[in-house]
Amino acid sequence: MTATRTEAPVTAGPTKEAEPVGPARSERLSALLQQHGALAVLVIVSLVASFSFDSFATGDNFSNMATSSAFLAIVALGMTFVIITGGIDLSVGSLFALGGVLAAWGSRHGTLVALLLPLAVCGLIGVVNGLLVARSRLAPFIVTLAAMLGARGLMLALTDEGADTYLIGKGSFLAELGQGTTLGLGNPVWITLGLFVAGAVVLRRTRFGQHVYAVGGNEDAAALMGAPVARTKILVYALSGLLAGLAGALNAAWLASGVTILGNGMELEAISAVVIGGTLLTGGLGYVSGSLVGVLLLKVIQNVINQIGSLDSSYQQVVSGAFLAVVVIAQTWLGRRRQLM
Repeated sequence: MTATRTEAPVTAGPTKEAEPVGPARSERLSALLQQHGALAVLVIVSLVASFSFDSFATGDNFSNMATSSAFLAIVALGMTFVIITGGIDLSVGSLFALGGVLAAWGSRHGTLVALLLPLAVCGLIGVVNGLLVARSRLAPFIVTLAAMLGARGLMLALTDEGADTYLIGKGSFLAELGQGTTLGLGNPVWITLGLFVAGAVVLRRTRFGQHVYAVGGNEDAAALMGAPVARTKILVYALSGLLAGLAGALNAAWLASGVTILGNGMELEAISAVVIGGTLLTGGLGYVSGSLVGVLLLKVIQNVINQIGSLDSSYQQVVSGAFLAVVVIAQTWLGRRRQLM
């Protein structure tokens, strides 16, 4: 009699379905394009310009572009924080001009006054903007438009309708701060780089930075999570005003005078640079490094147009406007695509 051996049926455990690779890869590619697309364009434009114009890829040209970009970059840094929260600040151009005039006027009373006065006044105007936006719940567009007109009027009052131009004495510490160089680069460039490093750390590594993203992503949800929505808004507008005043003071030190005609349209340039760098106008997403790249791209385009020579400088605004429109359309398309994934 032979014994039969029956084998127990082997039951396979629950199989885990493989996650779709295609959508995840497309989402990563969309995020990469949104964050680094401007950098790719900057590299391409710079390479083409280097081969097309002999005077483009020179140390003097790069140094001049870096210094002239520093002041707009500082303003764009503050604008980045504001736009990430879903706001806008139209007053930065007037605060830039006001800061320059205050620095030049204050230089007659010492370097400390020349530096602190524009920071205090422009920062205070930023605080008022933030209070009206956060506490009174007024539209940022209207609030900062009023501040733009008020700051411009204050600047004209200080200069007798632009008739008086305050000069900064040669050899002073303030003049050296704006005109001096370190390791081949102007001091304003090093100050700008330091501010951007600090801004990136604050935005990415601090609780305040998390609150900035949370407020811009969904204000109601941020409030439910315990984020100080009103305080965050007040701080970002104060920061924007403070940095605009600092940029104006450094520009005055660079020019050795408080020029009253500067700053017109700078708010639009700053917004363009921030959006081109990948920050969403709707808020909740943005990059400090992207804003710096956006500023450099605008300045490179301006420099290329100057290198051509036969084109008027107004073409720079045409090119910048067209590029901004393309970026906004691309951001909208990428955002909708990521939502569908």
